[in-house]
Amino acid sequence: MIKIDRVIIVEGKYDKIKLSRFIDAPIITTDGFGIFKDKERQKMLRKLAETKGLVVLTDSDSAGFLIRSFIGGAVDKKYVINAYIPDIKGKEKRKNQPSKEGTLGVEGMTEEVIMNALEKAGVLCEKSEQKHEEITKTDLYELGLSGKKDSAVKRAEILEYYGLPSRMPANQLVKILNCITTPQGLSEAVKSTEKKGDNQCG
Repeated sequence: MIKIDRVIIVEGKYDKIKLSRFIDAPIITTDGFGIFKDKERQKMLRKLAETKGLVVLTDSDSAGFLIRSFIGGAVDKKYVINAYIPDIKGKEKRKNQPSKEGTLGVEGMTEEVIMNALEKAGVLCEKSEQKHEEITKTDLYELGLSGKKDSAVKRAEILEYYGLPSRMPANQLVKILNCITTPQGLSEAVKSTEKKGDNQCG
């Protein structure tokens, strides 16, 4: 799970279900255009914005941008970060037909695409007040996660351990590991996966 301190705003419950699988953060839905008339929810968003900050992750169709624009007007913009998913043609499995514009919404995106959107928005690596030692590429090498014979296997185990996409490049892996753990935490995770592997072999 990726921990994000800000509150994430999505359109509907299926978007929330999707994100909840791999993101540890408060996730609030707008119930589509329901937010436009829901004064209580608007009030809650303003309060959450001031205390935690918001990440708006709506669909990239016209309706999504309309909702995004409304939130931007209802909440002080200095508390809002916008994350954008790309335009990808397709249809969500649960739907009988594509959206009006024929593109996938947040629920239809892969974890990797959503994480890339959040990374581009700068929310995955926002500096916390509690600073810690950074993980480097050297750490990955010394822990056997890169540059060695069985590195690919070990790296796959660590990606699974942290619930990260299996095809994540090394540069991105370092950046995201620094968001979710410390060098000591990573070292302990490697030992944990090695121990698990030994038990399975035994």
